[in-house]
Amino acid sequence: MREFGYQRVFDVPGAVALLGADPDARCLGGGTNLVDLMKAGVERPAQLIDVRELPLGRIEAVDGGGLRIGATVTNSELAAHPEVRRHYPALAQAVLSGASGQLRNMATVGGNLLQRTRCGYFTDATKPCNKRVPGSGCPAIEGDHHNHAILGASAHCVAVHPSDMGVALAAFDAVVRYETTDGPGELPLAEFYLPVGDTPHLETALPPGALITGITLPPAPVAAHSRYRKVRERASYAFAIGSIAAALDVRDGVVREVRLAFGAVASRPWRAREAERVLTGGPADAAAFAAAADAELAAAETLPHNGYKVTLMRNLVVAMLTELTEEAAR
Repeated sequence: MREFGYQRVFDVPGAVALLGADPDARCLGGGTNLVDLMKAGVERPAQLIDVRELPLGRIEAVDGGGLRIGATVTNSELAAHPEVRRHYPALAQAVLSGASGQLRNMATVGGNLLQRTRCGYFTDATKPCNKRVPGSGCPAIEGDHHNHAILGASAHCVAVHPSDMGVALAAFDAVVRYETTDGPGELPLAEFYLPVGDTPHLETALPPGALITGITLPPAPVAAHSRYRKVRERASYAFAIGSIAAALDVRDGVVREVRLAFGAVASRPWRAREAERVLTGGPADAAAFAAAADAELAAAETLPHNGYKVTLMRNLVVAMLTELTEEAAR
């Protein structure tokens, strides 16, 4: 193993100074992804900056509605928080569907945003991978790709983003807050993850040396009527092969507002804006839900062994929106 330094920090300015001084430094939160990648030789940081003692472990209400979630809040704390469960239930459900209880007790919100793909070619340092070694190729395209991207991929990478939490955050227009030596900044989650293009190794729009300090969820009354569903190959402790966060406001049989985001279909949580556009103002019925899913998935580009995801996501959209419609009618 490559030798690395370790420093524990207790204030944000100190953490930012260390990150700004060493481009090969990495933040250590729960370590549930980073440490595994270090053991595999995929991540080779020169220095670990332990951020668990930073004063970023609170969930607070925002004036006018919404929530502010600190970066060191654990996944378990996020899922259990009464305001999250009341106003953003799909977020709580998404977090609870990920990993195991022990891992959720360690994993942090900030770390969850930055977790890396679980593509087997990326996590195996003996294999070529454009995300790990730019220009080396993407063997998944011709190899094992049954759980790879159908939306927004490129000839350079077809890996998917693994986060469940990120899918719900995408549906609710979350904003990522960060700090650099130049001061604080914000990135809407829609701009946080970069398109794959020909640079899959560049994953986020965070400035160099940035420390994620938290997430803001803006007010969204429709989010109180939301759900998250995850399809996976075994009942627990498995990454999604397809997932959906959905929120729906139906009045007199008409869709007044809808939020949809997909997981395990792209290199980032995929906001289904075309489906939302098709649905808004139209009837709340299965035919309309299917048509909206088809409109979103018309852009899908499949490989020989992942085409099933188109049908899977179509069925998820119809099932979830039907359930939410029936729930609203009770």
